[in-house]
Amino acid sequence: MRKYCIPQPARVRKIEKSFAWIDHRIRSEGFLQRMWPEDTGLYVFLALAADRHGLSCWRLDRIERAVPYFDRDLLWDARTRLCELDLIEYVPWRRGDPDGCYQVLSVGHLQNNVSPELKEARAKVFRRCDD
Repeated sequence: MRKYCIPQPARVRKIEKSFAWIDHRIRSEGFLQRMWPEDTGLYVFLALAADRHGLSCWRLDRIERAVPYFDRDLLWDARTRLCELDLIEYVPWRRGDPDGCYQVLSVGHLQNNVSPELKEARAKVFRRCDD
């Protein structure tokens, strides 16, 4: 077994007064590869904002102000995709209301379907990389 040296032992991460964490299975089980950049950003934000039960109640306009490179439409779509991936649950305050309560869920099993839109967007990115 190889032993590693910790370059900055005084700076080893500690969890203090926070519940924020992200399950490594988001990466290792293929969720990350199915997420758009705004999905990843919203997921990280919700994980940071959540209490120990994964709950938070941030309004979309507050998230938009806190993370200024998102706009409301991107956030709305990201929220929908995260619900479809079964990574979060969202319950609006009232039917049709853009705001409500979020729960970051425990990571389950990934469904094997990728939307045609995401496939096409990835293909465009890879085509640009090949130029």
